[in-house]
Amino acid sequence: MIRVEGVTKRYGDLAAVSGVTLEVGPARPMALIGPSGCGKSTLLRLMLGLLTPDEGRVTIDDERITASNARSLRRRVGYAIQAGGLFPHVSARANVELPLRAHGVARSEERIERLAGLVRLDPGLLDRPPGELSGGQRQRVALMRAMVLEPDALLLDEPMGALDPVVRAELQDDLKSLVTELGTAMVIVTHDLAEAAALAPDDIVLLRNGVVVQRGPFEALRRKPSEPFVSDFIGAQTRRVGVLFASGAP
Repeated sequence: MIRVEGVTKRYGDLAAVSGVTLEVGPARPMALIGPSGCGKSTLLRLMLGLLTPDEGRVTIDDERITASNARSLRRRVGYAIQAGGLFPHVSARANVELPLRAHGVARSEERIERLAGLVRLDPGLLDRPPGELSGGQRQRVALMRAMVLEPDALLLDEPMGALDPVVRAELQDDLKSLVTELGTAMVIVTHDLAEAAALAPDDIVLLRNGVVVQRGPFEALRRKPSEPFVSDFIGAQTRRVGVLFASGAP
């Protein structure tokens, strides 16, 4: 369980996140959406302990994240970013095993093979460098790395933004099934409303200027917007999809 309680993070006079309170539970995916610069990624990094809040606190299973315990608590939270963030000079397998070495956990071939099966990746590809893998394969390796320590939660920052639509849809389906199967808590940052609705239809958090504007199921945001910004944001994305579909654009 991850709790964000009254958290504010400032950069000079700018509040990237302001007074945010959220709770993330197991097997209930949450999506953080909003325009660029709204505080989505900052909030995710606060949850991971990569940033320290100026006000409020973040806890994992009721233990507050501090500078002294952030590294140990991070072992319980998997993290993946857009394009995977893999190290290009080592194999995919070595990338997956990095968290094991960092936390002094014994390497387990059985665990690696099980994770490859979970993300539907051919284990034979793990001996290749990331540059020889497709975008979808690299993202699956990144998910393996995020899960290799068997974390209680997954925090994903635009993890599928660079993928083509077919691979992206396939990986979304696999990820949603995986979270349900493992009972893992998941928070995904995305600017794409369709992706948020696909992965976390029951818990979407819309931010603007570091503040939570509305939180709830996709249908509630669509049918009962809390303010004009919510309907404008949803309407703009819906219109864009309609224009692309009508024009036949990729």
